[in-house]
Amino acid sequence: MAKNDIRLQYSGFVIFAAKMLSVVTGLMFQFMVAWSTSGEQYDIWFNVNDVLAYFTVLVGVAPFWVMRFVARGKEGSAKTGFITNFVVSAISTVIYLAFIPFILSMLGISGDFLPVYLIASLQIVELYALTLFEGCLQATIPQTIGYGLLVQQVGKVALGYVLIVQMGQPLIGALVATIVAIAIQLFYYFQILAGQFKQKIHWGYVKQWVKGSIANIYNVIGIQISAYVFIMLYEIGGDGGRGRYGAAATITNVISYSSFLAFALYPKLLAEKKREDITTALKMVLMFAIPMTVVAVVMADSYITLLRQDYPDASIILVVLAVDTLIAVTTNVLSAVLYGMEGVDQHEKIYFKALVKSRLFVAFSLPYINSAIMLPLTYFVLTNYAFNQPLQAAFYLSIILAITHCVSLAVLYTLARKSTKIDIPWKSISKYVLASTVMGVVLFLLPHPAGVAETATTMEILFNIGQVLVLTGIGAMVYLAIVMAIDKEARKLPGAMLQEVRGKKSPST
Repeated sequence: MAKNDIRLQYSGFVIFAAKMLSVVTGLMFQFMVAWSTSGEQYDIWFNVNDVLAYFTVLVGVAPFWVMRFVARGKEGSAKTGFITNFVVSAISTVIYLAFIPFILSMLGISGDFLPVYLIASLQIVELYALTLFEGCLQATIPQTIGYGLLVQQVGKVALGYVLIVQMGQPLIGALVATIVAIAIQLFYYFQILAGQFKQKIHWGYVKQWVKGSIANIYNVIGIQISAYVFIMLYEIGGDGGRGRYGAAATITNVISYSSFLAFALYPKLLAEKKREDITTALKMVLMFAIPMTVVAVVMADSYITLLRQDYPDASIILVVLAVDTLIAVTTNVLSAVLYGMEGVDQHEKIYFKALVKSRLFVAFSLPYINSAIMLPLTYFVLTNYAFNQPLQAAFYLSIILAITHCVSLAVLYTLARKSTKIDIPWKSISKYVLASTVMGVVLFLLPHPAGVAETATTMEILFNIGQVLVLTGIGAMVYLAIVMAIDKEARKLPGAMLQEVRGKKSPST
């Protein structure tokens, strides 16, 4: 691909803006689900995704290599990757349909929910296609992923309102709305990638990807093993544990959107390997991740009750997960650095021995280190200190995850530093921390709305949401005012983004 085709800051801010706009639509959808379901149904809503995860375990295997090949301009890699991923998704769906009745029985889930899990099978094919398409777009025109996200979110909310609220189908309606919305998103992506799908198929790529994918499969199996902690939470923690954790994670997931500010870093490093891009990415991500974490911590009581009025005690889980998400966001940037600087596949040939000896393989082994920490510790803590205690179980699990992610951060930082020199922008970070601290104090001193009664009217609910949003807006204005006053680079950002929108690319972006 041509040099500088990917604009780091522009692509990052477009996707981040789309993600933040999707917060509104995403929360609207979650509100509809949360307010329309019982405690048991709400647990099932999250458990469906937990179970699906084991049948989409290979979803990112081929796209990992396809994206690297597309970023380096290898003809036909997108089309070849799509066909490969489609075959894998079809096989995964058949296996899922065959085993899901036995899985529900094993988990003690009523057969009445079987139709929900059967409908969810359609998401398997969609997720394989979506991951492949987004990998191709990330390597060429990353900002279009933001547009696709908005298309999907708007469609999901509109369909969700009809199916969940109007037709009174909270679980099946939510799934159908999600499936149809993703289908629309896939159609949009396909139109953009149509040119690449006219290229010839290169089956020789598949041979190389299969060799490299042994390491990817090794990695994703480790990830799924570590994810068993959520099954343990559901089985050992008691009713409401998974729901409490899921509600808190829904809020803190917004913090993770800041990592999309560095979304273009990975393919840009693959193409150019410019060290200064790493520092720029860290600044962009932490400029937003730090204040978002502080807001989530200070206003945890208000945010959690937006989703579930019966989970006010889950605010402590939200606090821990907010910090954990900040750690994860930083880890994601370091992962992009490590993957982007690795050249084990740069000549279209992947040698397994070289891959095993690479830093990439060490990073792929991290889930096993995580599992060695999380699984025995979670089982011990939940069975001895939180058996059938949903709040305590979810809280202890969130702490265990945060500790584990700290280990991952340390390992990835060490590996990334061995790949290239990383200039940590400590001066900028200190300014973000200062501005966030002042903002946090202001929000702490202001009165927080702590939810409404279960019998509240629609107007009372909307007023409560409005109060929370106003407080969040006040916090954002305080932070931006301070950071703009003390950070020169932050003051330049609006002008730089305006130039990008007008098509006048800045050399630094």
